[in-house]
Amino acid sequence: MATPTPFDQDERLRWVARISHLLDSQFRVPGTTWRFGLDPLMSLIPVVGGLPSLAISGVLILTMLRHGASGNLVVRMALNVLLDTLIGAIPVLGNIFDFAYKANDRNVRLLRAHYAEGKYQGRGTGLVLGVALLLLVIGGLLVWGTWKLAEALYHYFQQAF
Repeated sequence: MATPTPFDQDERLRWVARISHLLDSQFRVPGTTWRFGLDPLMSLIPVVGGLPSLAISGVLILTMLRHGASGNLVVRMALNVLLDTLIGAIPVLGNIFDFAYKANDRNVRLLRAHYAEGKYQGRGTGLVLGVALLLLVIGGLLVWGTWKLAEALYHYFQQAF
């Protein structure tokens, strides 16, 4: 039997793995091996569906950062979430992408590999604020873009009728 890694021994990191699984691969399409989670289901809600997923992904990254992820690894994780959020915001194509990409599961695999290589570093307090700020800016831009789109649509339909 393999020796458990610090990842497997830390309840908070097991929590991250469980939440990531819930978001990206909790459910299976009967008769197939194809899995999906709550993230693509939330993205089916027009305009604001991606915001809860972005917030939860941010919390997961911050938790991983506080428990051993290196700065380089956190940047890779944030790019996974950013790609998932930006492409996921595109109507129809984004929905398909959300069902296939699974950014949170990718991030957990990256962290597991990081731990398996013995590279975990303990607390990454220095990067927590930077990553939190980046995710807040992305979320703010999504809210601003949604507001501007709704405003433009309102004016368009107001003039059309």
